[in-house]
Amino acid sequence: MPVDVSLPRRESKAGLGHRGFEIRSDPGLSYAEAAARRDFTINAMAVDPLASELIDPFRGARDLEARILRHTSDHFAEDPLRVLRGMQFAARFECAVAPETVKLCRAIEPEGLARERVFDEWKKLILQGVAISRGLAFLRDCAWIRHYPELEALVGCAQEPDWHPEGDVWVHTLHCMDAFARGRTGDAREDLIVGLAVLCHDFGKPATTAFEDGRIRSLGHEGAGEAPARAFLGRMTNQEDLIDAVVPLVTHHLRPQQYHEAGAGDGAIRRLARAVGRIDRLVRVADADMQGRPGLPRKEFAAGAWLLARAEALAVKDAAPKPLVMGRHLLALGFAPGPALGALLAACYEAQLDG
Repeated sequence: MPVDVSLPRRESKAGLGHRGFEIRSDPGLSYAEAAARRDFTINAMAVDPLASELIDPFRGARDLEARILRHTSDHFAEDPLRVLRGMQFAARFECAVAPETVKLCRAIEPEGLARERVFDEWKKLILQGVAISRGLAFLRDCAWIRHYPELEALVGCAQEPDWHPEGDVWVHTLHCMDAFARGRTGDAREDLIVGLAVLCHDFGKPATTAFEDGRIRSLGHEGAGEAPARAFLGRMTNQEDLIDAVVPLVTHHLRPQQYHEAGAGDGAIRRLARAVGRIDRLVRVADADMQGRPGLPRKEFAAGAWLLARAEALAVKDAAPKPLVMGRHLLALGFAPGPALGALLAACYEAQLDG
């Protein structure tokens, strides 16, 4: 478990964001005064090791037992990052957020926040959240969802009840994120990629949802999700390799079911591996999507098992096929460098994918 060490100190707000503080150590500071600078009551407890006594000026033990996340004082509002800490705490410890804390957070603006610190809180939500839906629900309750328009657009976006009895796209996404959390592997990078893809997987629905032939449809929503997913992720991180790993999982998340129903051939599966990088990631995203429909009978994800078995047999489960014919091979055969060589290499690779 990570341990934070904090010396007794006094702080005064001197600028924007979580860094805009003047800090000076004060060994004589009482614990009650020091605890008042903490964010939540459950973080404002201490133990006197000599007297074996709990020091709990804000009744954090009571809130911890009741699983309530409550701010210690109005100093909370001085650091807007604390709203996102509340998001990931609610998810990690399955807490309800006190109404007065929700109200305070509504009045806080995310000014002066460094992108990397914001992303750190989102990573904790995705990698450590037990009930990720609680954290996201808090984001909506305190109106901070307005700072994430791609998420806000999911609220109220209708879905066909026969396919999604759980409700709108927002509710579906919350269920999907909890399903993802239950299936985390412990590999931080893999879980982060898959978790972000699950979060973004239906970002294309608000732009494509229509009522046609007596049903609510979102035709092409998977492809339409690319632009909003890139926008959402791009505001959080400059890690282009991470974004490039997540987005294809969004734009292809229906493929496992579609390919299973169509009995797709080897060439299609190899091309899918080329498109998404890792088919095992894609199956995890599609499985969370299927589990995020609690009103339907729970079934084993047959399409996922089928696709994984096929991909493993073709040696493309966790990597795209590597080209067998390289430029050096064609040059050795006497082909001249240039655009024609590139076109020939591409044709060779397509033939390889076809088997």
